[in-house]
Amino acid sequence: MSFPGTAEWIGLIVRLTLLLTPFFVFSVFLSLATEEQLDGDAQKKLAHRTTVAVMISCMVIYFFGRLIFQYLGISIDAFRIGAGLVLLLNGIDLVRSKGIPAGRKVPGTGDPSVVPLAIPYTVGPGTIGTLIVMGATGQGAGQRIAVAVAIAFASLFLGIILHFANTIERVLKERGIGILTKLTGMYIVALASQIIFTGVRNLIAI
Repeated sequence: MSFPGTAEWIGLIVRLTLLLTPFFVFSVFLSLATEEQLDGDAQKKLAHRTTVAVMISCMVIYFFGRLIFQYLGISIDAFRIGAGLVLLLNGIDLVRSKGIPAGRKVPGTGDPSVVPLAIPYTVGPGTIGTLIVMGATGQGAGQRIAVAVAIAFASLFLGIILHFANTIERVLKERGIGILTKLTGMYIVALASQIIFTGVRNLIAI
């Protein structure tokens, strides 16, 4: 059971953290908290519930998403291209984002920590597709444990941002949040392009 090196593991944490688009989710969280008129304690509790929901969702998708390939007969590279395209669109949306989006709770869902904050704002189609591809790719036990720990760290980083949302908003202001969101979008576009290229290359090589 071999674990990835320190540099590779840190890179994995950074990649998964950016995949969760924390600053975009942060913007939605603030908007929704204002819309719901949540006080400080209620806002922090919502941040904690959202963190748990994101972590559980990502873990389930990563470890069990590969069943899609086993039972539906979908090629991993075909799915890689599809997931990459969806992720690419998500990244473009982030780059083109204008200001803080309005947080909208789905009618009848009650607690917004799962829907819409965890799904689909944080764990959207692009993130789901990427996690499924990562889980379906041949990996040893050490690598799977490393990814699971990286998912936990990425989720906790998001949780810290949401927990201190009001403080961060006062420091960064809307312009700073917008810049970080666009930079995240640029990374997502680059990651999506790499995923699509890998899928196309592997299909051509068959």
